[in-house]
Amino acid sequence: MPEVTKPYTPGTPCWVDLVVPDQREALDFYRDLFGWQGEPGPPETGGYAVCSLGGKAVAGIMTSMAQEGGSKPPPAWTTYLAVADADATLQKIKDSGGTSLMDPTDVLTLGRMAVVADSTGAVFGTWQAGDFIGSQVVNEPGSVVWNELNTADPDTAAAFYAAALDMTADPMEEAPGYFALKAKGRVVGGMQDLEKSPPGSPSHWLTYFCVDDTDSTVDALVRAGGNVLKPPFDMVAGRMAVVQDPQGAVFALINATGPSPEAG
Repeated sequence: MPEVTKPYTPGTPCWVDLVVPDQREALDFYRDLFGWQGEPGPPETGGYAVCSLGGKAVAGIMTSMAQEGGSKPPPAWTTYLAVADADATLQKIKDSGGTSLMDPTDVLTLGRMAVVADSTGAVFGTWQAGDFIGSQVVNEPGSVVWNELNTADPDTAAAFYAAALDMTADPMEEAPGYFALKAKGRVVGGMQDLEKSPPGSPSHWLTYFCVDDTDSTVDALVRAGGNVLKPPFDMVAGRMAVVQDPQGAVFALINATGPSPEAG
């Protein structure tokens, strides 16, 4: 099992979590789909559930809360990028054309987090590790294997991530129009334009989960009430599909091996 035991290099996707109206339903759905174990957490963390795979933290699930004005955020997976200093990074994000959706906040002694949008509108989180580094297992069936920025303006996004998070975006020869996002020279994710996204899609980060068999996992998802946005198809990295869980959160499935989970 590809385990991560030390803090992630700044700029590396280090955690994902899901916000949904019905936490219990989501916990049951992902338990059946990926084999996760997780229960609602203590009141001091808002009931946040840290799900595990083989006893190692793999993702979070929480109940959506009403925002100012009374509306709740739509069901969605959020990618978190590791940072050394959440407050200093937020200032760089603002200076680079991004916006803050939730200013840096301490999560007990676990770490310090913020939720932001980049200069093209894609929402992501930042995580300054304390006692909790983030995902303790990756690239294993049932865990995160890839994080991808789908953006309305790749050039603007590349400039933003370079200035705000010291990440680079390099063209991938084997996949025309696709860019490798790198942190300290190591590939940590991908970026492309919105051409392959559903019409009208805003800029967004997409979470890919590793599976042994994409087709059978999609079949199981449909039986459990999920929805298929892109049926299984073969591409450069493996066989993938883009799907929604029963509450509408979008994610991808792929039978691929991702970048080394080596952390810096």
